[in-house]
Amino acid sequence: MTNSQHPDGRFSSGVPDRGWPAVAGAVLDDIDSRAGSATSLVRTVLGAYVRDLGGWIAIADLTMLLSALGVPAQSTRTAVTRLKSKRVLHSECRDGNNGYGLTAAAEAMFVRGDSRIFGFRQMAPGDAWRLISFGIPESERAARHQLRRRLASIGCGTVSAGLWICPEYLAVEAAAIVTALGLDAHITTFLATEFDVPGTLRDAVSQWWDLDSLAERHRTFLDHRGHAIDDDSTDGRDAFARFVPLLDEWRIIPYVDPGLPDEMLPSDWPGPDSVQLFTDARRRYLEPSRQWVRTLVISR
Repeated sequence: MTNSQHPDGRFSSGVPDRGWPAVAGAVLDDIDSRAGSATSLVRTVLGAYVRDLGGWIAIADLTMLLSALGVPAQSTRTAVTRLKSKRVLHSECRDGNNGYGLTAAAEAMFVRGDSRIFGFRQMAPGDAWRLISFGIPESERAARHQLRRRLASIGCGTVSAGLWICPEYLAVEAAAIVTALGLDAHITTFLATEFDVPGTLRDAVSQWWDLDSLAERHRTFLDHRGHAIDDDSTDGRDAFARFVPLLDEWRIIPYVDPGLPDEMLPSDWPGPDSVQLFTDARRRYLEPSRQWVRTLVISR
């Protein structure tokens, strides 16, 4: 195994800036949201549509958008209250209209999410891995538990109790989590390009990641959303109603699926099919739905 460690023990791919701790916590909270719930749908609308409007929306307009998804006004208000408490939204009045603006932490979260959600990454043969070794004292057991949860939430695998692994392109996100938890002093990382494992590398990967669970996520997405695309022309409102629930269910998958190389995955891996489904839906529905939202908001 070939290793390279940053001299100060930090991730050699870059040290996150001061805004990253808030982003790391927000990402985990985002993943914990149940797809299809009012809070999750509001998050999805904020990321895909309210940012397109400039990061602010009037209360009445947000309520109307969620009603197009079948969410009652009271449920929308409850979801907004939760998101304000999570520092995703803040109240802001513009031109005499009460509304909500995205916080800086939320904007950073959504920017980071764009590359994940709209550009699924997959390792190629020979790409580097990041190994994350930690020895955290029992006195910081809660932080250790949070570290494991958060590393899993961005697609890291477990080699052993104190050794985690991820594609090198996830190194900065992993570093953000470490910094957010104040655990930098307990972490050593290595860059690896070769492995010597018992059996085959495919066998080892199946132990490091819960591939059955990941495959089930892809198959569930395909089962739930495979009918969402049709050949009939659709107006902007219909595009919005079709695409938002699909995006809401999809957006967690690119976080928990690290994008392992094909040769390390089972031959019947459903990932490519779900990636293609989302790609087709995005191409067909995202821009028409955004145009409908812009027109709706401007006309009010």
